[in-house]
Amino acid sequence: MSVALALVAAFAACVTKDDAKKLVEALQESQPNRPDVLPVMLNHDVPVRYPPSLYSRKAQGNVVLRIFIDSTGRVHPESTVVAEPSGEPAFDSAAIAGVKDLHFTPAQRRGAPMAVSILFPVYFRHPDGAPVPGDSLVRHQVDSAVARANASRQQTGSRGQQTDSARR
Repeated sequence: MSVALALVAAFAACVTKDDAKKLVEALQESQPNRPDVLPVMLNHDVPVRYPPSLYSRKAQGNVVLRIFIDSTGRVHPESTVVAEPSGEPAFDSAAIAGVKDLHFTPAQRRGAPMAVSILFPVYFRHPDGAPVPGDSLVRHQVDSAVARANASRQQTGSRGQQTDSARR
């Protein structure tokens, strides 16, 4: 093991800055569809609505979507598919319906905008639901506080349908 580390260290010491630059360029050219800059979501909140029937049951779940973002940053909903279903078809449908209103800065390759396909997780959390395995306690407390604030606004009529924390 120490011999391998010594060889790696010796090789690294022999590589010039120009050699390293050529290696990086060759790697980038071998992956022509990989962006240098990833897309960034511009929406403040994810426009996904918590299905009322599942909200009243305090159901929770995660959906992972594969979304296509074009070179202008627009999501093409007709290309959206469920990559990892939640187990509740209503969560999956709500996630698909909401992504049509997402907006991104486009991904870029060498300064030019490019289209990409990404995995996009959507988390449905009820403010009074039990922590979901894998969620941190801190995240659950923050999500619950946000959901209570949204529920309060909904009761006063200052906001539309309850969305809870289907944000990420």
